[in-house]
Amino acid sequence: MISESIRQKIKKIKIHTKRLMQTSISGDYLSAFKGSGLEFDQLREYQFGDDVRAIDWNSSAKMNKIMVKQFIEERDRTIILAIDVSASSRYSSVDELRKDMIAQVAATLAFVANDSKDKVGAIFFSDKIEKWIAPSRGYAHVGKILEQIFSIKPEGKKTDISNFLRFLINLKKRNSVVFVLSDWIDEIEKYKKLLKVCSIEYDFIGLKFCDECERCLPNIGILDVQDSETGDVFTIDLRKNGQNKANGFLFGLYEEQKKLFEKYQIDLLELAVGQPFVNKLVNFFHKRIRRQI
Repeated sequence: MISESIRQKIKKIKIHTKRLMQTSISGDYLSAFKGSGLEFDQLREYQFGDDVRAIDWNSSAKMNKIMVKQFIEERDRTIILAIDVSASSRYSSVDELRKDMIAQVAATLAFVANDSKDKVGAIFFSDKIEKWIAPSRGYAHVGKILEQIFSIKPEGKKTDISNFLRFLINLKKRNSVVFVLSDWIDEIEKYKKLLKVCSIEYDFIGLKFCDECERCLPNIGILDVQDSETGDVFTIDLRKNGQNKANGFLFGLYEEQKKLFEKYQIDLLELAVGQPFVNKLVNFFHKRIRRQI
């Protein structure tokens, strides 16, 4: 049984995403992600301008007129939401926690995909696979995913992207669209080879949830901090020179990550925690549409 507070959160997100569905986001989504192939629709008489490769010569001979095969795009797609539930998802320097924003974006994608008649599945991961919900359709199924988003109690605290990617590869659900919702803070060397494999087998998209404090730490002197994933406590120097070193670490990680995604031709969308995300999602869809033209 889920608590009343979780029910209220799910209800709020359902209302929020229902409003979004009345905007252009649903149509943009349909245009941005192609179906898994082409499905035969019907035979019809040849019209000027038709591709001669579509002519069905056997049918043309039988009917004594040129006939062409007409195809429609299959819309039977599978969407997999890979959701980071490690301890770092509970961090934020603003009122909204990173995990709450991840929940909102995941819910939006789930509802839009379901409205488009796509199957939706979800992987919840930390340094282990916490939960796997196989792809299916229907609002009841989407509700099941949302319940897990709000009620899951992960056993692991750390982030291990390589472990999740290995699980994804073993699923062998090729031609699926995979959205990875995470802060993506992990050692690149551990997962870059697996990321390459996933980029070949899936339409792979990274959604990176960034906190402003992770990009630019304030100059507040010497500070004791605790790693939320390992529990380790250490001291950092946020005076001018020390601040530059601290900021430079994550900046270097982000730059290396960006180059890796570009190398493997993987889309990476950065979303700022506590900031509106709908317009960024819509712009992202538009970018994919323009690329397909």
